[in-house]
Amino acid sequence: MLSSSTTRIFIHTTTAIRLASSTSSSSSSSSLRFLSNPTLFRPVLHAYFKPLPSTSSTSLFSSFRTDHTMATSSAKSVHDFNVKDAKGNDINLGDYKGKVLIIVNVASQCGLTNSNYTELSQLYEKYKQKGLEILAFPCNQFGAQEPGSNEQIQEFVCTRFKAEFPVFNKVDVNGDSADPLYKYLKSSKGGLFGDNIKWNFSKFLVDKEGKVVDRYAPTTSPLSIEKDLLKLLDA
Repeated sequence: MLSSSTTRIFIHTTTAIRLASSTSSSSSSSSLRFLSNPTLFRPVLHAYFKPLPSTSSTSLFSSFRTDHTMATSSAKSVHDFNVKDAKGNDINLGDYKGKVLIIVNVASQCGLTNSNYTELSQLYEKYKQKGLEILAFPCNQFGAQEPGSNEQIQEFVCTRFKAEFPVFNKVDVNGDSADPLYKYLKSSKGGLFGDNIKWNFSKFLVDKEGKVVDRYAPTTSPLSIEKDLLKLLDA
């Protein structure tokens, strides 16, 4: 049965330890002698109260950083990046200076595929002469819904949707292997529930200077961002 006595131990910055007890007995007095002797008690104290390893605030918070911190720190705009086209050729996005961009991660087997490709094609047809470019990046990270090769993806897009905008090399958009362009996009414009891309057909709107102006959820209809697009085209 537990004793009804209450014991308080005050450990000060020195090794002195004082014990105050509401009852006294031979056993408690022996305990008092043990606890009040720093030489005897110190090993027990050290065994059960080991100091935490020193950790700087920098290293502590670095473990909570998301992958967008891996983005090239010197990049000031989308125009500072190179990407690869579907044939593996390097493309300098600086070639798109003066253009308004919609950058979107695409997939061929998603429930959003038909509506997004159809409306993106409509926007491109309507505004390409005014300076719109759509840059599509296939990605297989969401439900493995873009499993095909670059050649198969190109054939699908051109045959089914008659899309004229460029579809680039397949990339990762999340994680350590994310393309540097996408690390930059996410660091420039975070999402509602964190920076990571949530699903296929997330969209970034980029102005003529290569700055990320807005970000839209996968379920946002391409046609619904037409007003935002026109503001940049007319700027």
